[in-house]
Amino acid sequence: MTESAKDLSYTSHVGQDLREVNLSDADLRRAIFDGADLEGANLSGSDLRGASLKRANLMKVALDGADLRGAKMIKARLSFSNLQGARLDGADMRGIRGKYAVWRDANWWDATMDESLSKALAKKWPRK
Repeated sequence: MTESAKDLSYTSHVGQDLREVNLSDADLRRAIFDGADLEGANLSGSDLRGASLKRANLMKVALDGADLRGAKMIKARLSFSNLQGARLDGADMRGIRGKYAVWRDANWWDATMDESLSKALAKKWPRK
């Protein structure tokens, strides 16, 4: 995948190695990244509405300002990622690992997630 390709909407990247890729401000609507390795990738400001990131490795990923409304992120690994200011309305985040991610100004309470994670986030990143 070339980093200059910024419109990847409706494309499939199942199981691909995309570590450190720069897709900031990319159109990734409804793209499929199931099982992909995106560790250290830059997805800042990207449009990921309706994207599928099931079981994806999203550790240390920059998702600040990303639009993840309706994204399917079941069992994704988000530890040490930056979700600051991300839009999460209707995102399915059940089974994710993300306790140690940055959730500042992200509306995590509008996403579906395990109760244990939502309780941890409520303590560290309360609603304003």
